[in-house]
Amino acid sequence: MTSFDKTTDHQSTSDVSISHDDARINTMSHIYYQFDFARFVEHLIDVSLSFMATTDAPQLWLPAWIPGSYLMREFARNITAVHYRITDENKQSDIYRAQKLDKHTWQLPAVSAGQTVVVEYEVYCYDLSVRTAYVDQQRLYGNFTSLAFAIDGQEHSPVGVGLIVPDAFMADKEDSNVLLACGLESTHMHFDSELANEQQTGSQHSYELQADNYHELIDYPFEIAEQQKFDFIIKSNEHQKLQHHFYLSGKHSANMGRLQQDVTKICQTYLNWLGDAPFDDYTFMTFASGQDYGGLEHINSTSLITPRRDLPNADEPKIPSTDYQRFLGLCSHEYFHSWWVKTVRPDVMIDVDLRREAFTPLLWVFEGFTSYIDDFMLQASGVIDKPSYLKLLAEQINRYYQTPGRAYQSVAESSFDAWIKLYRTDENTGNAGISYYNKGALVALCLDLILLKNTNGRYRLFDVVKAFYDKAKQNDSKRIGINSTDMGAVIGQFMPVAEWEDFEHRYVNGIEELPIESLLIANGVKIQSSTKETANKHTPWGMRCNDTPAGLKINRVMRNSVAARAGISAHDVIIAIDGIKADTKQLAALSHTKRAVDCHLFRRDELMRVQVQPSTITEEKRQDHMGREHSHDDSSPYKVSLRLAKADKGVENKEDGLQGQAGWETWLNVMTRPLS
Repeated sequence: MTSFDKTTDHQSTSDVSISHDDARINTMSHIYYQFDFARFVEHLIDVSLSFMATTDAPQLWLPAWIPGSYLMREFARNITAVHYRITDENKQSDIYRAQKLDKHTWQLPAVSAGQTVVVEYEVYCYDLSVRTAYVDQQRLYGNFTSLAFAIDGQEHSPVGVGLIVPDAFMADKEDSNVLLACGLESTHMHFDSELANEQQTGSQHSYELQADNYHELIDYPFEIAEQQKFDFIIKSNEHQKLQHHFYLSGKHSANMGRLQQDVTKICQTYLNWLGDAPFDDYTFMTFASGQDYGGLEHINSTSLITPRRDLPNADEPKIPSTDYQRFLGLCSHEYFHSWWVKTVRPDVMIDVDLRREAFTPLLWVFEGFTSYIDDFMLQASGVIDKPSYLKLLAEQINRYYQTPGRAYQSVAESSFDAWIKLYRTDENTGNAGISYYNKGALVALCLDLILLKNTNGRYRLFDVVKAFYDKAKQNDSKRIGINSTDMGAVIGQFMPVAEWEDFEHRYVNGIEELPIESLLIANGVKIQSSTKETANKHTPWGMRCNDTPAGLKINRVMRNSVAARAGISAHDVIIAIDGIKADTKQLAALSHTKRAVDCHLFRRDELMRVQVQPSTITEEKRQDHMGREHSHDDSSPYKVSLRLAKADKGVENKEDGLQGQAGWETWLNVMTRPLS
């Protein structure tokens, strides 16, 4: 029999029925979902929903998006025909077809209030991301936002769930390694072949879950697969022990001991800072793949997908490799979201309607602060050293400098437009906007360093976050929603309100260049610009392109660049430069030439000729339509590196205006001092 952590195993008896044709109402809830994975090889889940109607012609709806990922995903597109029948006093009615009211709402016209109804439908599940569902021979994974209908008006009623796994899924798997990963407690029942034959089904495993209501249910993803697992305990400041579980599925050769060691340190460092947690236990769910990467936060868990090369290997060095640092940063990022998104969240995300967008200008606060703190906590926990952290920070700074759109879109606007821009990137994205993750992280850095400076090291961004969390704990719901006014009110406890309002005006609602360099220098960090990593080396003529058999394929053209002014566009294919077949080497050789260059290119299936003047844009400033001056590299370094000032405050430091070691020690050693 397969055993599961946080589960109780029961051998089935003859009075237990879980057949697909007899979906039942769980004894502890009036709403019961049954998810049957018998057709896993077809990537299909058969769903039965049993409930007692409280209104005539009840309506069912499915979310259009999942919290934490701000795009209308339209999960209903994976639902096929919905049927239902009325089952009162063991009598079954005819089977009816549900009526579609809109893109994600179905109605059951034949049902009257007080009647019990069974709804049946199938869901296609073949999306490997952490946002929906994926079913095949290796794994059964899902978010209930894309699988479970909500019953209009009964969203706050208790629900029961049965996950029905056929023995066919267990074939070629080691039973003891097949685990259920989920933040909810579960009960496991194995129905043996004799009983299964009586019910005319194959042998089955059933995993029973309970949730207080629909909104709670959809915050618990699940995965059933062959998985490796370890547990660890961290302690709150009040010495409360918090159990943690880490599941890892997919093909990999990860060093589980090293992974446990590092993740434990990171999690304990968060508890040392924040004092306690908004959960009693926590579950990491990770799938190792080839190239996929991402994570999504949940109430007491996170679902992660990572390239297997990002996992630690058997001889992982003491300072984690760059790839492994990326995975640890992902773990850190999603773990912090338990406090900073699930507990403290934008006000529009409190009791949010998942059928329509929830616009907020504050995603830069929640994702930006998190993107700053996630890497910071890697060094605060001692998992990486300070030079490694500075490399991670430099990557953020370089992404910012390499995005011309920062001069056109504020980080508040980027937050508000997440629904139509961030997850729908195209060839013009970098020209027109900035990521609230990237710039938000650097705004958080600047705010942290300004707070340190103005309070002589007494307060910083970490105190602001903790103040919000402490406010949340005072609420009956143990969570709060905040807006821009609330931000100002709390930050005003740590810096003059007028100074915050000026900061917000210039760097949050405005597009003024962030004072990154001056603030880092004042805190003992030297910024070095690379003279070899010029813009023209990586984006000759302001283009991102690659060699193809047909010629140079243009992927992106930067605003105000040589290429843009010559009329070259994204998706063009340059076939010849000065009458010679085009390739990247030839392009690089001509990137600084002072003479005009002839280019022949295909746009769609049409041949065009353009003339390029490579040197002009780098020699003079240009004005855009608003009268702002721009050069090809926007007067910013293409690539920077960071290093700590020397401890002895030598001549070099004095010449650079660096504060010295005391500056960066105050900034980086946040956990060595008590927080407010």
